[in-house]
Amino acid sequence: MLTSVAAEWPWILAITALVVHCSAMAKWIPLQRFQTAYPFIWVVCGVGAVAYGASRGFPLERVLAVSSFALLGMTIGMYPTRRLFTAWAREIGRGETRERYDYPRSHLAFCVTSMLVMSLAAFLLTR
Repeated sequence: MLTSVAAEWPWILAITALVVHCSAMAKWIPLQRFQTAYPFIWVVCGVGAVAYGASRGFPLERVLAVSSFALLGMTIGMYPTRRLFTAWAREIGRGETRERYDYPRSHLAFCVTSMLVMSLAAFLLTR
């Protein structure tokens, strides 16, 4: 289904997913260094995913769709932890560091599940 659309739509999907995810993370983690570096890291990861998919023979549309859906799934999955991210970022901004940041296991399970469900949806939509 997604492989039969015009060639620019998977790119628009990928860019939109990147903007939505980076905007959400910038709001949840109000640190200037993070807001500057995070989008760049995801662009590099996206280029790496496209290069890896091309080396394995996967169609570009499928790689872009699965990457985009997984990124949106991660955004949805991190939503319950947004308040913790903000609190931790404010602590770090004040110069306070903890020895350990306890990420709730239920939030981690929700994040992984939402990423897998979204990736499966993308895979089924690109068949």
